Amino acid sequence: MHDLGVNDPGTGASAEPAPSVAWFNCFCGVAGDMALGALIDAGADPDAVRHILDGLEVQGWELAVSPTLRGGIAASDVTVKVSESGVVRTASHILGLIEDAELPERVRRRALAVFRALATVEAKLHNRPVEQVHFHEVGGIDAIVDIVGTCAALEVLDVAEVYVSPIAQGHGMIRTAHGHLPIPAPATVELLQGAPTFGTDVPIELTTPTGAALMAALAAGFGAMPPMTVSSVGYGAGDRELQDRPNVTQVVIGQSEAALNAGQEVQLLETNVDDVTGEMLAYTIGALLQAGAYDAWITPIVMKKGRPAHVVSALADPALAASVADVMLAETGSLGIRADTLQRWPRAREQVEVHVDGMPVRLKVAPGRVKVEHDDAAAVAAASGRPLREVIELAAKAWQRPHAAPEPAED
Repeated sequence: MHDLGVNDPGTGASAEPAPSVAWFNCFCGVAGDMALGALIDAGADPDAVRHILDGLEVQGWELAVSPTLRGGIAASDVTVKVSESGVVRTASHILGLIEDAELPERVRRRALAVFRALATVEAKLHNRPVEQVHFHEVGGIDAIVDIVGTCAALEVLDVAEVYVSPIAQGHGMIRTAHGHLPIPAPATVELLQGAPTFGTDVPIELTTPTGAALMAALAAGFGAMPPMTVSSVGYGAGDRELQDRPNVTQVVIGQSEAALNAGQEVQLLETNVDDVTGEMLAYTIGALLQAGAYDAWITPIVMKKGRPAHVVSALADPALAASVADVMLAETGSLGIRADTLQRWPRAREQVEVHVDGMPVRLKVAPGRVKVEHDDAAAVAAASGRPLREVIELAAKAWQRPHAAPEPAED
């Protein structure tokens, strides 16, 4: 990780805002493994990425990360080692695989967007329906891990928006499952329609269809690096050393200046209900959170004619507002909901994990506060027989012990 001195991730939370913007500098092109390597080099914990990838029902892969040099620049080289060979998957198969996987919602949404972009382009190039598209190179486990792994690494870094520079292309010919194709490959050109790209005299494929799909599907915008407070930078290594340029993709992570000033836009969704039981209301709260709401709560009210009732409220990212609203309608049986756009300024936090009696307990750590996840503590209490209060205290102390300020030296 090329840390720029904002914060040591090993010391817990910081008063600085959490990074929320990634800018990919594709001056030497981009491939799936290069994008993933750059994010890991910028600070995404490989174990945390692997943990998210474990949610895929795919076996026979191993994610290897090693330091290397490209053109004198220290970079991370990512290799996906697989046991299968020659497996061709359809777009429907891969989309279903991601839909059914146990992934964070933002990871699932981003990964689906990338593969849908690939499927749409392949369908156009081969003149067949999207559901009948067969993925060759991008259907292998290594490509699936590269794409979902990149989305997972963005999640580990809590990146809310992705921006991309103009994208470099090589020239020549490349051998594929469809025979020899020109560089840039037809799929790469189609994927980058509307995006700035430029050719070079490098006689190899600098930008692969996988890399192009990641940039095209994830980018909120293209161009120069947006205004941001930079926190780290990373470099993902290409497969070979080039003579005239470092064969890396650079990523810069930081907090956008606009986000610092404007806060985060969220949707407040609400509905009034007077015919729902307490048990159903409690279940609704859990369902709203499961659907991706930042928070959900119930407020007692008195409606017309003195009827006791409740307001069901949920706070959601605008991108998830529609799906959260669907859950609210389905679970409450309400005939409608209302929405309002708000701004929020979330405090920087870090999720860490400690062990109590050998069992994992997650904690949210923010400046001046440590909050133990109730469900994890309750599970430990049930398994160990300890009081819940004691488990919470032990978990907090387990984090505080290595992070406590040192005792002042005696005179």
